[in-house]
Amino acid sequence: MQFTVAIDGPAAAGKGTISRAVAARFGFRHLDTGLLYRAVGAKGGDPVAAALGLTAEDLARADLRSMEAGQAASRVAVIPEVRAALVDFQRRFARSDGGAVLDGRDIGTVICPEAEVKLYITASAEVRAHRRWREVGGDAGQVLAALQERDARDMGRADAPLRVAADAVLIDTSALDVDAAVAEAIKVVAQRLG
Repeated sequence: MQFTVAIDGPAAAGKGTISRAVAARFGFRHLDTGLLYRAVGAKGGDPVAAALGLTAEDLARADLRSMEAGQAASRVAVIPEVRAALVDFQRRFARSDGGAVLDGRDIGTVICPEAEVKLYITASAEVRAHRRWREVGGDAGQVLAALQERDARDMGRADAPLRVAADAVLIDTSALDVDAAVAEAIKVVAQRLG
């Protein structure tokens, strides 16, 4: 069975947590597409060469969840040649047998516009910054500023900007705990599966 769940949204909205939970609940494979971009950014050097030569070891780096890797991902994601190098991999993963959940910034709009389910996970910038600050620490004001800078770059890029797909279900996690947000997403997927 081919069944794709596309989950998009800004940083720290909860899409990774929701994506992993949805994949586990339905026995689907999961791909955090941001990890691809984080790995390319973290490799350094020529980003296009890094994208073309991406390996499983690159995706297993311990530093890929850092703020620095997130900022690097956002910087390399604006390069059309990097995006092109990673698109085919993501599309093949999405249509593999057994179902797949992909989360990122342009899954429902560019990578998998034919996805059976599209979710857009969001939360206020302040809530997302507080979540990220709890993860990484540091100065709360700087975390908010970095998140807002990243939002602007992700939403303003010319190639595949972050936006809500016309047929996506919006889930605002600002006032939801993890269990409630996951339950909302699972409910949508279950309905589409019939």
